[in-house]
Amino acid sequence: MKKNKLLLVSWILGALYFVYLVSYFTTSVSSTEGSEQVGAALATALLMPHMVAVVLAALFNTLGWAQNGRGFALTGGILYCVSIVLFPPYFMFVTIQLILSFMGVSKLKKLQAQQ
Repeated sequence: MKKNKLLLVSWILGALYFVYLVSYFTTSVSSTEGSEQVGAALATALLMPHMVAVVLAALFNTLGWAQNGRGFALTGGILYCVSIVLFPPYFMFVTIQLILSFMGVSKLKKLQAQQ
């Protein structure tokens, strides 16, 4: 069975975004001093649910792509929606993965119906 390219792109973008989030916030916490460090730690704590949702979404998209599983891919798309709800200012970083995930789910449905 062919692999879904939309899910592949979605999970790669999600993984890259997660790596960006982790690297950005770990360097901002470690490179500052005093009250700036407290502010950076608070920002990281506020963003932590968003980061967890993004990494879980990327993981489920990876499983959906590897196993051609609609359930995993759908769960990944829903988790991208949840990550937007958890931190709306960063919606633009997750919207493409969200769209690609749901398009990938529909393509998987068509591929599985052909077999």
